[in-house]
Amino acid sequence: MSVPVHPKTKHAIGPGIAPLKESVLGRKFTMGRILLEMGKITAEDAERVLRLQKENGMHFGEAAQQLGLITEADIQQVLAHQFDYPYLLPEQGNYPSGLVVAYQPFCAQVEVFRAIRSQLMVRWFSNEIKALAVVSTNLGEGASLFAANLAVVFSQLGARTLLIDANLRCPHQHKIFNLENRQGLSDVLAGRAAILDVIHKVEAFVDLTVLPAGTLPPNPLELLSRTSFSELNENLVNQFEVVLYDTSDFLIGSDALAIAAHTGGVLFVADKNNTRFVDINAINEQIARNNLEVVGSVLVDSQ
Repeated sequence: MSVPVHPKTKHAIGPGIAPLKESVLGRKFTMGRILLEMGKITAEDAERVLRLQKENGMHFGEAAQQLGLITEADIQQVLAHQFDYPYLLPEQGNYPSGLVVAYQPFCAQVEVFRAIRSQLMVRWFSNEIKALAVVSTNLGEGASLFAANLAVVFSQLGARTLLIDANLRCPHQHKIFNLENRQGLSDVLAGRAAILDVIHKVEAFVDLTVLPAGTLPPNPLELLSRTSFSELNENLVNQFEVVLYDTSDFLIGSDALAIAAHTGGVLFVADKNNTRFVDINAINEQIARNNLEVVGSVLVDSQ
């Protein structure tokens, strides 16, 4: 995770601050160094913190907090940086609040995403399988936002994660991650763009990459049924550890089945307020007829 340098950290370091360069600035991942780079403290502040730390045998963060220079949220963000666990403060990133794993990594809701991640690592991705289709029945059931949160939580694990917006009818991932959608998956499959030109590394998260849907084509199912899609999927799973496909809704076409035929498995997302049991049964029958596996089912509340 890149940490912006604040103008306050560019102050000249005078003679009285010389020891600070060795003790704080000299070590890349110390809390003092990170706080300086974040602009939370100045070099003069750090010297005051070091004196209090030495006098009372405190941790650097505790001393800085006691002096009123930083908050508990600042400490948590520095710890996340030290342990390579990126997340954002509310004013950062301009992502939707529903991307809870990015903004509220310690809340109970995010623990559910971690539990789902663990189950998938044990039951699916541990078998040298790297791709999975995230499927729902109808528009508005929250599957796209669920897929985005799941992708972020995998990236926070340190897994090289690719989220593909394969919903070529009503895409959402470019809106969630504030990405251009002039070209994407559809354009690659149609031979109108190269994959390296349309794939986006999400800098806020160390190991997350997103491939948007791109131009809305008149023939989404035909595009996803081409050998070019099979070749692209094979290429991508060789480059990433986790590949998640956000698919179009099951009841508006067979796109999801075409994608799942390449991943082999489906993670089914149902909305407790909108999804009908009759639709779930119909989908399960189609998945079984195509010899695909429902890896798991998740019940979400989109309201």
